[in-house]
Amino acid sequence: MRFLGIGDSCDLGALYLRLLADGHEVRVDVAEPLCHGTLAGLVPRTADWRSELDWIRLAGLDGVIVFENVAQGRGEAADALRRDGFKVIGGSRYGDRLENDRAYAQRILAGLGLRTARIDEFASEAEATRFLDARPGRYVLKFNGPGFASSDNYVGRLADGRDVRAMLSLKLRQRGERPASFVLMEHVDGIEMGVGAYFNGERFLRPACLDWEHKRFFTGDLGELTGEMGTVVTCDRTARFFERTLGRVETLLRDNGHCGYVNLNTIVNERGIWPLEFTCRFGYPGFAILDPLQETSWAELFRITTTRSSLAFATRPGFSVGIVLTTPPFPYTRREVKEPVGLPVLFDGDLTDRDREHLHYGEVGLDGGELVTSGLYGWTMVVTGVAPTIALAQAKANRLAERIFVPNLRYRRDIGARLIAGEYERLERLGVFDPLPEAERGLAARVTPA
Repeated sequence: MRFLGIGDSCDLGALYLRLLADGHEVRVDVAEPLCHGTLAGLVPRTADWRSELDWIRLAGLDGVIVFENVAQGRGEAADALRRDGFKVIGGSRYGDRLENDRAYAQRILAGLGLRTARIDEFASEAEATRFLDARPGRYVLKFNGPGFASSDNYVGRLADGRDVRAMLSLKLRQRGERPASFVLMEHVDGIEMGVGAYFNGERFLRPACLDWEHKRFFTGDLGELTGEMGTVVTCDRTARFFERTLGRVETLLRDNGHCGYVNLNTIVNERGIWPLEFTCRFGYPGFAILDPLQETSWAELFRITTTRSSLAFATRPGFSVGIVLTTPPFPYTRREVKEPVGLPVLFDGDLTDRDREHLHYGEVGLDGGELVTSGLYGWTMVVTGVAPTIALAQAKANRLAERIFVPNLRYRRDIGARLIAGEYERLERLGVFDPLPEAERGLAARVTPA
């Protein structure tokens, strides 16, 4: 098969490497100049993806265009290519709006009968200040549009909202005269978890997955909000939660021509499930952490998604724990913090084929035949561990991470710790999972060490 990747920073590099290893042809357009070193020497490049459309068209049903990310005009471009007869996975204009226009997405979810937290949208600091004066409380500050990083969001902690007010003022001063719209969402206590599935333009493929992201920079959920420092994922017992949440969006996605992965992040507590936001594209590092659970290859998964030849694909049981290994300037960028690229990436001992299955390269490339760091963010790679329990999967991922040596490498060793300590059992009591098979009822081995 032939695959044409379109993005800014080669975010799907680990996926492209899997495709190449399986004998497929891949060409990638990396729009961001500071990311031209990412996967350099490892993944073939093209300077202009439009010049490769005939190459894709000649492959017929075996030619797939992959849009990596949400950016200005990308959704419209994906829709236009679909109208021209190309097989396109990864986004749509409608998906971009669901992800970027947070107040709109909440209205859609409320209209589908989901429980939603109060959300108010603002175009100026003065409007938001008047609102906070009248309704002091805990809020989550989120900016609309694709031009914001995760670190621009802020989760309020003070009951009177003073910290949200201060952070909003700071973020707007930093933007200067550039316009910004944003929302203040009522803070909801509970367990944060997501549900994701591949959408083929008409229906969702099964199974869905459930995920638990860890967004703070430091162990113990301290520090900056990052894109993500690690995640726990499973494809087991997911149907009940999916049907109560993401499954309700199926008709809207079909009516608006979306095709690709869709994730809905939520808060779960004793009062119900509270949807927070959509990701209508591949998630990072979510796609890499799903990789070892997906028994169906990426090429075949994309084939059945774009041709609608099946509504199911094969997965492996258990949990996948993924850890993001980072180097400076993460969680910021090299536009803001001057940090060098080219740090050596070394491994302790020989890696087995099994080890390599759990290494997912991010911002690395070849320099003189040696693997080095590259890119804009310091998002160096992801390691995964898979096991029947979260604790064992966490231990496997940590052991592999310990064998990777890069100067100034930083990562979290506690991915999944709160689930192991009791959050998973709480979710079990709340009935969000499918019933356990008869042979497993009464066993706690799903989350406790063997």
